[in-house]
Amino acid sequence: MHPRFRLLVVLWFLSIVAAACSGPPSTPPPPTLPLTATPLRLPQHARWQIQYTGDLTTHLAVDVFNLDLFDTPPATIAALRERGIFVMCYFSAGSYEDWRPDASRFPPEVLGQDMEGWPGEKWLDIRQIEVLLPILEARLDLAVAKGCDGVDPDNVDAYTHATGFPLTAEDQLRFNIAVAQAAHRRGLRVGLKNDLDQIPALLPYFDWIINEECFSWGECDRLLPFVQAGKPVFVIEYERMPADFCPQALQMGFNALHKHWELDAYRVDCREWPG
Repeated sequence: MHPRFRLLVVLWFLSIVAAACSGPPSTPPPPTLPLTATPLRLPQHARWQIQYTGDLTTHLAVDVFNLDLFDTPPATIAALRERGIFVMCYFSAGSYEDWRPDASRFPPEVLGQDMEGWPGEKWLDIRQIEVLLPILEARLDLAVAKGCDGVDPDNVDAYTHATGFPLTAEDQLRFNIAVAQAAHRRGLRVGLKNDLDQIPALLPYFDWIINEECFSWGECDRLLPFVQAGKPVFVIEYERMPADFCPQALQMGFNALHKHWELDAYRVDCREWPG
């Protein structure tokens, strides 16, 4: 046999042995959803704004902005983030809203009673996590695509309301934890909206809390576990005037605003309050 041919045979044999030893070709890892940007730092003590209606006022010197996930263009979010502003993106996790672009994804069997005072909105059967979670995960993917730093899922205390379903506290815990974990898997931070009774169990899963009218209802002490854990507390008061709650809010370490019910551009931030 010609020496050169013998060398080719040896190389061919060695290639077969190497392939056999290495096993079958490795499968590529599953695709991961790319983050548009690294989430900004969320300060515990912050000036902030929340606005869902009216002409958006973005020139404010704030640390945090809370905006509607669906209604806010990515360019607006990017411009805020370029200024170092942490952007929370709002969506309702526990209710169906008939005006949202993904409303057709909710099957009739998960729709409950109308939410009092909110036309076109219904409670969801949060026990059906296997049905609802893919819809909510698509919303979280949208938050990533738009560049949100975190999300503000609303209506996560359904078990305390007349929803049309026999919801329990355990149902609510499972649902809230599933939403929080889905957000964190995408690199998003996530806030707890109200749901005061479950703060001790949910504190490890959420990065901040937003509460409405704890001073009006005399419930603010229940938010203190977030402060003690070094996590921000954001409070909105609608009826009480700033002089009635700002001094106490600042003393408790809260980030409190006085807002109109329609959540337009109007705001009085206790951290900027002259009193």
